[in-house]
Amino acid sequence: MNSNLAELRSALSTSFPVLDEQAQRISLALYRTLAVGCPVDLAALATQPELPDEHAIRAVVDAWPAVYRDDDGRVVGYWGLALGGTGHRVEVRGVQLTTWCAWDTLFLPEVLGAEVRVESPCPVTGVAVRLVVDPTGVTSAEPGSPSLSFLDPTGKIGDGVISAFCHHIHFFANREAGEAWRADRKDALLLTLEEGWALASASNAARYPALLRTP
Repeated sequence: MNSNLAELRSALSTSFPVLDEQAQRISLALYRTLAVGCPVDLAALATQPELPDEHAIRAVVDAWPAVYRDDDGRVVGYWGLALGGTGHRVEVRGVQLTTWCAWDTLFLPEVLGAEVRVESPCPVTGVAVRLVVDPTGVTSAEPGSPSLSFLDPTGKIGDGVISAFCHHIHFFANREAGEAWRADRKDALLLTLEEGWALASASNAARYPALLRTP
């Protein structure tokens, strides 16, 4: 077990915006609607059960960092999930999407309440790392023992999260490839899939305590 895991759990729990129960509902609804594969109109989001009106939703979403919109103001990228644009490809209920980094593929299955099929290139070997992840963990991995790079997220989860954090979070075909990549990146850690998923589960529990019943 990585000796820094407890510190990373604590840092993640305090790095994301604090959400009250209404904001938690809006956040989960935004993720799940975006996962259908189309830009999300906040007015349409307001028609969903247990969500407030459009004005209240806009007030909440507009205050969040790193929410990306198209020319019509519809959400096309939100806290790790996007309609396209990166090499971290995921399939959710038959819909092709992308994530901002490798670690996003580990926390999203529980948030979406769905199995996620992942394909992400190892930046050292070029080998495609393929995973199947459901809300309870990683159920399949190819190659058999991929690694995950990670950074201390403190001060990085904001509007610049993609360049400050996401661009440094990758899957590697094996630990040797990860160590080669990490050689000149002393601020980066190398985690196992199990450690990465444990962080994902803990982060979900901290972000959505009213709605996700993660131990």
